[in-house]
Amino acid sequence: MIRSGLLGRAILASSSPRLHEEEAQALGLELTYELFDFTQRGLADEDLPTLVESLKDQGFAGFNVTYPFKQAIMALMDELAPSALAAGAVNTVAIRDGRLIGHNTDMPGFRESLLAGLPGAALGHVIQLGAGGAGSAVANALLSLGVARLELVDPDAPRAQALAADLAPRYPAAQIDVTALAALDTTPADGIVNATPIGMASKPGMPIPPGAVAAHHWLADIIYFPLETELLRVARSKGCRAINGTGMVVGQAALAFEIITGHTPDAARMKRSLG
Repeated sequence: MIRSGLLGRAILASSSPRLHEEEAQALGLELTYELFDFTQRGLADEDLPTLVESLKDQGFAGFNVTYPFKQAIMALMDELAPSALAAGAVNTVAIRDGRLIGHNTDMPGFRESLLAGLPGAALGHVIQLGAGGAGSAVANALLSLGVARLELVDPDAPRAQALAADLAPRYPAAQIDVTALAALDTTPADGIVNATPIGMASKPGMPIPPGAVAAHHWLADIIYFPLETELLRVARSKGCRAINGTGMVVGQAALAFEIITGHTPDAARMKRSLG
């Protein structure tokens, strides 16, 4: 029996158990995927090391990590794969011979989702909302695709500045700016990416005012529950080309499945499972 799961907050509605368990069944594997929701279990953020150690002791093959632990968990790893070092965050952990190896599948997941869902999207100037763990992976993906100017917006200004400082030496040809939400002017931008949790079923609302979205923008929201956030609804009502987080979640889940189990999944089948 392969044991895996997901650590985070407000994750009880996650589709990850279905994605992983149904794909395992299709491959003839016995796998359980458990949700460790810190909010539902009454756990503090400081309980993360204890829970991780418990999963290791219980013989878990690995697990996924989501908001708000993608960066905090890095310090607990025995080894960081190149993907985690590049993204500055961990969303997948493999447990091998008692060692914790941190990976990041968000970056390639988002990259492929953008290429497939918004082919030919202009990358001159992109505004990214959110500079946390998912935001770090998304920013790396955007810059790797050739974004010329990336404007980071996050209510935690030091966090956004730290991300910008981390990205700058890796992408010297790009202009990377940090802008306060109150000073944000979206008019010159080609695209807008929401890498915040605002819009999730547990955090309804919009990360920017409706008036900040215009018809000339393309828009990507990494949220997949609900499939249509308020931000996406507004964008589509204005005629924007837009994608939700489905492509990213399936892409990252397929890579995570292989890292944790050692078996190659069928990503197309996993996408059908999500739908």
